[in-house]
Amino acid sequence: MNLGLDLKGGIHLVVDVDVDVAVAHNVEEEVSTVRSILRQHKMRYKKLDAKGNSILLTLKNSSDNDKALALLKDALPKYSVEGQGSSFVFTVTDAEAKEIKHNAVEQSIEVIRQRIDALGTTEPVIARQGERRILVEIPGFNDSAAAKALIGRTAVLEFKLVDEKGDLDKALQGDIPPGDIIVYGKEETRNGKPFKQPYLLKKRTELSGSLVADARVSIDSRYNEHAVTLKFNSKGARTFDKLTKAHVGERFAIILEGEVNSAPVIRERISGGSAQITGSFTASEAHNLAIVLRAGALPAPVKIVEERSIGPSLGQDSIDEGFNSIIIGSILVLVFMLIYYKLFGLVANIALIFNMLLIVAVMSMIGATLTLPGMAGIVLTIGMAVDANVLIFERIREELNIGKTPLAAIDSGYAKAFSTIVDANITTLIAAIVLFQFGTGPVKGFAVTLSVGIIASMFTAIMVTRAIITLTTENRGRIKKLSI
Repeated sequence: MNLGLDLKGGIHLVVDVDVDVAVAHNVEEEVSTVRSILRQHKMRYKKLDAKGNSILLTLKNSSDNDKALALLKDALPKYSVEGQGSSFVFTVTDAEAKEIKHNAVEQSIEVIRQRIDALGTTEPVIARQGERRILVEIPGFNDSAAAKALIGRTAVLEFKLVDEKGDLDKALQGDIPPGDIIVYGKEETRNGKPFKQPYLLKKRTELSGSLVADARVSIDSRYNEHAVTLKFNSKGARTFDKLTKAHVGERFAIILEGEVNSAPVIRERISGGSAQITGSFTASEAHNLAIVLRAGALPAPVKIVEERSIGPSLGQDSIDEGFNSIIIGSILVLVFMLIYYKLFGLVANIALIFNMLLIVAVMSMIGATLTLPGMAGIVLTIGMAVDANVLIFERIREELNIGKTPLAAIDSGYAKAFSTIVDANITTLIAAIVLFQFGTGPVKGFAVTLSVGIIASMFTAIMVTRAIITLTTENRGRIKKLSI
């Protein structure tokens, strides 16, 4: 049976998603839409930029105002617009911003799940917590630094062309050509001092990590170092083919998380749809980079706001104490039933042991994770299983007291107690289902064991005990007295 974080040890993290950045990224993407529409209709502009949740636009010719406004309202239906003269401000509506933030957290959950699954751990818990936080629990994994690095990497991968005609020195002094940006490479040491190589790049992103279909660790044949080989999807392969065909002899920069990883020269057209990222990686670094690139980029930066590590020794202590509580509770219940209900108590005890076996078997079969609250659910189930037998046996006693024969009392006891047992267990099962639906982590573990235990206890209390009693009484002729 899979053991949960509290039993196996591992890492507990709470991740905060910067949802405001997700909204800003969405606005930046719409800037490209606005630019494309204006160019298509040959309308010139003085200014087009994204600022927070808004797009700022200033047209050159006031005669284009009405036409541009009509076109952009259609293209940006989820933006409100304010205008004065030839200047317009398009702002994301509150409803759309809320939707973007919600989707950012959901997408982050899926990306983090894929990254954690690639570690090979079993039964990680990755669930939404509040509006912008994500709970991450990784049983059996104790390298918190590696987990945080893997989860926290935004892994934004971009391919941009180097502006070969632009003057880098002038750009560094503030005279940046229109449509260009300055991006720095990784920090290195030159003459004993830290240094970052600047690059003058075209602002337009030719390819992004969203077009990567696969990423694998490889060995760079030139330097015999670890590298990551990318394989683009069909759209990415076509785009990469056109890019390399049109810019042979030019450089294109591979930008990873805001830093230029490398800026190789395109020697020839590359039609295979693959590229390679190098950078003096260790085997572990290349492996983790391949994982995050395969899983895709996070839609927004994330920050670890809570961290706990549970050691395996603490987990073993929890297992020992949990099993001790189950064993002690079971023994006390078995002894009580045997003393109070005699031979019928022995039948209930056999059914109880069978009930325990059923719970373990079903949980193993469905791959459920056993947690410390799950053990509490098993202990609770022991009491509920016996409670059903108590109802039946007390009903049988009542029937005997009013003068019914033993066999008639047994039949009547089971029949009359049936509806009470079903009602009591169904209401508890509903509560367990609600706990599972809306709970997280350990609460779900408790709900699973409780649900399985309720169903098993109903079966053993109604079917198993009745079968045993029937088998032991049907061939004994007229019974005068019951040991109950």
